[in-house]
Amino acid sequence: MRLGAIADDFTGAADLAGLLARGGARVSLRVGMPDASVLGFQGADVEVVALKIRTLPKDQAQSQSKAALKWLQSQKADRFFWKYCSTFDSTDVGNIGPVSEVLMQTLGAAQTIYCPAYPENGRFVFMGHLFVGQMLLSNSSMKDHPLTPMRDANLLRLLTPQVTGEVGLIDRQIVALGVAAVQTRLAELAQKNVTHVVIDAICTDDLATIATACKDMLLITGGSALAMPWPALNGVWPNQAGLFRPLGRGALILAGSCSEMTRAQVADFAQKGPSLQLDPHDLSQNGVQSAKEWLGAQAFDAPKLIYASAAPEQVAKAQSQFGAQAAGALVEAALSELAIFARTMGYHRFLVAGGETSGAVITALGISQLDIGPEIAPGVPWTYGAGGLALALKSGNFGEIDFFSKAFGKLPSHVT
Repeated sequence: MRLGAIADDFTGAADLAGLLARGGARVSLRVGMPDASVLGFQGADVEVVALKIRTLPKDQAQSQSKAALKWLQSQKADRFFWKYCSTFDSTDVGNIGPVSEVLMQTLGAAQTIYCPAYPENGRFVFMGHLFVGQMLLSNSSMKDHPLTPMRDANLLRLLTPQVTGEVGLIDRQIVALGVAAVQTRLAELAQKNVTHVVIDAICTDDLATIATACKDMLLITGGSALAMPWPALNGVWPNQAGLFRPLGRGALILAGSCSEMTRAQVADFAQKGPSLQLDPHDLSQNGVQSAKEWLGAQAFDAPKLIYASAAPEQVAKAQSQFGAQAAGALVEAALSELAIFARTMGYHRFLVAGGETSGAVITALGISQLDIGPEIAPGVPWTYGAGGLALALKSGNFGEIDFFSKAFGKLPSHVT
């Protein structure tokens, strides 16, 4: 069995690939849309295509995801997974539902499921509502996300305006009854022409039940944790333990996420190592020359941090001055330019915080394929590129407060 996965951003793709690798799957991570001539599944059980479509208009997101699906089909994938964020980052005009529908239409799938739950990272779905820890999504820091403010925790209400088909729910009471009960309820909903089914999950056992019940579905959708049971369900056993590569030197952290956790991680690291904050107004006037000079003056091997992460009121100020999209693009361009500059200096070890930031940096570095290395924290593995390159792509809210400080210790000490 070959699994083809499409992720809506680069950190999410790395998250998914890392969890599948933890379960024993051999995973190839494609950065951006692969060329038609690229051969997939060369020694891999899973191909993950990382797109940068989370905040794109639905027509563009549908076009790119359909192209990725066509490539996966051409490589003889048998089952398909549409991966989005465990906080369901998608407003009424979002693209999670529209992408699901175009994938369903292309595959001829009559029904699919939605389960963003990620219990290991404190994301739970109960009675169709998404929780972050003990808080409803709409009460969490995600309510102030600069690009996708999440003001409603009801997944059915979020999904309904995005899709043309009927939306239904399989609640925790049914999931707790086991695989057969979930399958029976899916069949009952199908008879009622319910094509989009939200499923509750509050623990990893629930995810195993759901994955088992839906293993024969052509397409399932959800957070990365829903894919964790796939290797065991398909007879794939651990074979990547201890995957290490000789690496080059130089360690740099680039943070663009303004999430609450990333800001805490920035503050923690700033007490321990060298750090530099970028200011959008200064960037608009003077570019990144002073940041390049600062980087050039730092000790090469020791980790150092350059960040644009800021509190909500600072983000709002920048957005009012430049516009929301332009402010984000300004920061992404600056961090991308600094990543390229660091590579010319010989840097090989990069930790990037933020989905949009990761996409911009990886694209700027011209990386097209990554292999999966050791896990730093749930959902964040190190990945390996050509030429002794190591990259960790961290979703904004993932990791503990000391994540930046401990991440580089997970890499091998030997260098090329």
